Amino acid sequence: MTWVKLCGMTRRQDVEAAVALGADAVGFVLYEGSPRRVGADDAARLGAGIPIGRFLVTVDETPERLVDMALAAGATGVQPHGRHAPGAAAAALAAGLAVLYPVPVGAGPIDVNTVPAGCTPILDTKSTRHGGTGRPFDWNALPVISRDWVLAGGLTPGTVGAALRALGPWGVDVASGVETAPGEKDRDLMREFIEATR
Repeated sequence: MTWVKLCGMTRRQDVEAAVALGADAVGFVLYEGSPRRVGADDAARLGAGIPIGRFLVTVDETPERLVDMALAAGATGVQPHGRHAPGAAAAALAAGLAVLYPVPVGAGPIDVNTVPAGCTPILDTKSTRHGGTGRPFDWNALPVISRDWVLAGGLTPGTVGAALRALGPWGVDVASGVETAPGEKDRDLMREFIEATR
């Protein structure tokens, strides 16, 4: 079964809906440049007590600060973007956290073999916003990937089934494709998205 992460959560009601609908993980964006930004304290409150994965999405956080924030927020994983990503990923793994390691698509050759061992590559459309653009990339640009990986970038309930059939990722990640406004999820769209992956 395909692993599903619903990202960019800003409301507890949406987190609870994600759990009830069968998502495997939710994501909280701590990047100030995102319209879905929440603080670390908000992420802790929003994800408190839920029985699924909780990922913090960060940009340019130092390894020490990222791990401290993740542990304080009760996160089970991180998605570190920016210049500190390699060190942050290593520190997170050492702390027992799962790591989704960003691989921007549209920035030249794609080589998931550069992703550190123990991390799961997450392929998304290259952007200065570090994800969350709602824009897909050219699926034909992808090489054959022989390890577990997560597909992101412009997925919707109407496109995720075709993406799974064409590319065969281990998991998928969606934010804008299940929203009515940035950070405001639509329960029906979340349900349709998850059903399309099963």
